[in-house]
Amino acid sequence: MITTDFVVGSPRWLELGSDAPIVSADFYGRVFGWRTQTMGERFGDYLVMRSTGEAVGGIGPRIVDDEPPAWTPYFHTDDVETSVHRARDLGATLEVEPTDVRELGRMAHLTDPQGGWFALWEPGTFSSLQAVDRPNTLCWVEMWTPDVQGAKEFYRGLFGWRYDDIPLPGGDSAYTTLRPIGMGEERYFGGFMGVAPEQLPRTDGAADWHPIFQVADCDATASAVLDAGGRVHMGPEYAPGVGLTAVCSDPSAAGFVLLDPEGGHG
Repeated sequence: MITTDFVVGSPRWLELGSDAPIVSADFYGRVFGWRTQTMGERFGDYLVMRSTGEAVGGIGPRIVDDEPPAWTPYFHTDDVETSVHRARDLGATLEVEPTDVRELGRMAHLTDPQGGWFALWEPGTFSSLQAVDRPNTLCWVEMWTPDVQGAKEFYRGLFGWRYDDIPLPGGDSAYTTLRPIGMGEERYFGGFMGVAPEQLPRTDGAADWHPIFQVADCDATASAVLDAGGRVHMGPEYAPGVGLTAVCSDPSAAGFVLLDPEGGHG
């Protein structure tokens, strides 16, 4: 599970790069009930999204103009420069140089060797994610990638992640769960799903990170996605041992997944 006692390599923040942050904030407010806090001109009118008063993610302008709107996971590091150097040695591409976000912290954006966009966060005064693993918050991060083995090697080298492969129905493939170095199964925070390049049109076949949001009622939330102008591409459907899931996108085509862990049994 994702927690807020952050360690190296664990998800620390979640950010949507949007062409219209206010419009995006309205969509997610209608779907999840999130409230918007504007950080003001000093921080480029960045929006912090809150659930019952606690920070669950942010929305701002796209970092790079030629990248489509998307959710980006930020992973915790104690030293951005050191992590960037290691990532580049492992084959990553630096997209945004290490940058101070005033006193809040220090960040950098990269793409991994499979093309998956992610970010690093070295904390300052900003508390980052305050609420996780409960309805209407982040509960999992998942990479869809055409090269699971390559992803394993890169992130193990960068963060020391540990992996466990779970056979999928049919027996010829597996789902890879992720946990920080030195942590047990109770600290799983995400997974790698092997996906053919032609099934990743948004990224032209490159790997793609997706946030998974826990919800109390997958059917109702999927309906809210449609009512707010988003799309439901798959589901809601029951995933054995997981719950009721739906693959969605917002009006800008940024993808995310809904999960009701108590839904759809049988």
